Amino acid sequence: MKTDIVYRLRNGVYLNITNKCPCRCAFCIRSQGDAVGEAKRLWFEKEPTINEIKAAIDEFDFTDVKEVVFCGYGEPTNAYDNLIESAKYIRKVLPDIKIRLNTNGLSDLINGKPTAKELCSVLDSISVSLNDTTSEKYDKITRNIYPGRAFGAMLDFTKECVKYCDDVRMTVVDVIPAEDIEVSKKICEDCGAKFRVRSFSKGQ
Repeated sequence: MKTDIVYRLRNGVYLNITNKCPCRCAFCIRSQGDAVGEAKRLWFEKEPTINEIKAAIDEFDFTDVKEVVFCGYGEPTNAYDNLIESAKYIRKVLPDIKIRLNTNGLSDLINGKPTAKELCSVLDSISVSLNDTTSEKYDKITRNIYPGRAFGAMLDFTKECVKYCDDVRMTVVDVIPAEDIEVSKKICEDCGAKFRVRSFSKGQ
C-alpha cells in the first residue's frame, strides 16, 4: 500500500515527510493505528526523497486550502533538509497558502546546530509541543533520547523562534493535571509564545 505524504485531517491538510522521531510520547496518536484522517497509511517502508515529496504536493488538490501543516507520523525536523526545501517549494507553487510546522522543538539537538532562524524564514507559524512543566516530567511523558537536555533545548528553541516568527505557539495535551496546564501557560508566556491546550480524545 502506498504511504500518504499529503493528507487531510478534518479541515486541515498535513505533510507527512518522515517517520523518524527522538520521542516516544505516551499519548502519541501514531501508536493507535496506521493512519489518521483521510490518509490510508502513514508509515513509510523507506523515508521519502525530496522529489517524492514534491511529486505528492503536485498531485494533491489544494483548492480552497488556506494552510498546510508539516505534521505526520514523525518529527518533521528529523528530515530537516527536506523540510526546508519542500517549504520553499510550497512557497513557489502555492504562494497564497500559509505554512505551519508542528514540532517537538528538539530540532537543534536533532540537527546539532541552531535551526530556528532558518525554519522561520520559510514558515508562517510554528507550534511547539511543550508537553509538561519540568525536565523530569517532560522526559517521563515524551520518553525522548536526550534525557535531562530536551526540556531546556525545547524552551530555548521556542524563544529563538519568537525572535524570527510572528506566530509561535506552545501546546500541551489535556492528559496532564489542570494545575500543570496553568503552570505550562506561564512557561509559554515567559517564552513569548501563544498557548493552546490540545484535546487527546479529538486528536487535535
